[in-house]
Amino acid sequence: MSDPTHDLNAISNDLHAVRKEKLAMLRAGGEDPYRSNWSQTHVATDCPGLMPDGVEEGPEVSVAGRIVALRVMGKASFVKLLDRSGIIQCYFTRDALGDRYDAHFKKLVDLGDFVGVRGTLFRTKTGEVTVRAAEYGLVSKALRPPPEKFHGLADPEQVYRQRYLDLISNADSRRRLLMRSRIIESIRRFLWSRNFLEVETPALHGVAGGAAARPFITHFNALDCDFALRIALELHLKRCLVGGIDRVFEIGRVFRNEGLSRKHNPEFTMLEAYQAYTDYRGMMELIRSLIQNICREVIGSTAIERAEGGTIELGGEWREVRYKDLILERTGDPQWFSRTKAEKVAACHKLGLDEPREDWEDHEVTNEVFGKLIEPGLIQPTFVTHIPKELCPLAKITADDPTTIDVFELCINGQEIAPAYSEQNDPDVQRKMLEIQAGAETQKIDEDFLLALEHGMPPAGGLGVGIDRLVILLTGAANIRDTILFPTLRPETPA
Repeated sequence: MSDPTHDLNAISNDLHAVRKEKLAMLRAGGEDPYRSNWSQTHVATDCPGLMPDGVEEGPEVSVAGRIVALRVMGKASFVKLLDRSGIIQCYFTRDALGDRYDAHFKKLVDLGDFVGVRGTLFRTKTGEVTVRAAEYGLVSKALRPPPEKFHGLADPEQVYRQRYLDLISNADSRRRLLMRSRIIESIRRFLWSRNFLEVETPALHGVAGGAAARPFITHFNALDCDFALRIALELHLKRCLVGGIDRVFEIGRVFRNEGLSRKHNPEFTMLEAYQAYTDYRGMMELIRSLIQNICREVIGSTAIERAEGGTIELGGEWREVRYKDLILERTGDPQWFSRTKAEKVAACHKLGLDEPREDWEDHEVTNEVFGKLIEPGLIQPTFVTHIPKELCPLAKITADDPTTIDVFELCINGQEIAPAYSEQNDPDVQRKMLEIQAGAETQKIDEDFLLALEHGMPPAGGLGVGIDRLVILLTGAANIRDTILFPTLRPETPA
């Protein structure tokens, strides 16, 4: 039995050779198959608006795009072009184009080529707004065919490795990735409307701070020292607060040298925002208003359909519940937080959890209960507040409970979307918390950040949003790779 992959490769190679021959014929005829430009007056979505109901003939337009459908007939053919906005149909005829229709269009133009078309709009018998081609030009010859129309890319790996082919063949991918761009645009407009200043901070850090994560390390030859790719935006943005920029945000890439999964990519996009003279409760209002504004502007509804069934309602007020209360409810043990680590580990077994690691601290065992048994069930938007102080060294300790911090984690659809804090601005307390986190590795403490705090930082609330996870939520993507234009992949090895 023949290998289907080999057969497909053979067909592809044959088509490539045929297209190379057509390219040679174009050049031999004095035509440049890779033009510098085409005067494009309209895009696909403009055209229906130029043809009100009842109008059968419209104005002249000039459109351009990739041929994604080609129905060649005797004296007339239909071509569909894909541009940045969508698809527009064009009508090619021998009557309008003369000898060029048979000698050039039918023989040398292929599916996947980029063409420009100039002509008047009309409405077909089926009501589709179409360009009646009076002139066309081949502006970029495609030497390889696009993916097969109805099945697209069959190999999931190819979807991510050759995203350009996925964008050509998969309308859902185009819609989702265009929506990502509109979501980020909406975030910016919202924060600007609240007088936040957008800044850019370094991606190379002498000390990787602001999160508990393993960094990527690189060597800077000019200075002969190592730097880390940033794992968070936080500490530089807080320096801005010290400097008097009291509402500041950044949307930027961060890098964590950790695993790949449905929810994790080592290179991802974060929004971090900091506002002086507020606290974690002010951040609750900010993130709720921000997401609801995105729903109105981009989605058109606060009701999000889940792939697993059911609806997430992002409108109105959101539930607020303390971390400890969720743990007590799920374990059924009112004395959980006074139990020994050994007792908690035994309880984990009864709850059906895997063996906690020997090196885990007491709070990590508890957080395993939250992460595995509670968070996945938080489908509707929920602010989980007052988490254990060991989980974040950069937040204010709760006044009436020194074991917790003034923090919330916003959980929606079973995953964390955004953490936020009342930011720690006491330099002495901050140093102690960072030293506890660093343990023996005190060289990992960002001394310059602590020096900045000693100059005084106003009380502030801070917020972080994983943009990729937010896009998963709002677009119904299956995993994080579907929300990133070019996700991280293992490099291909030569055959």
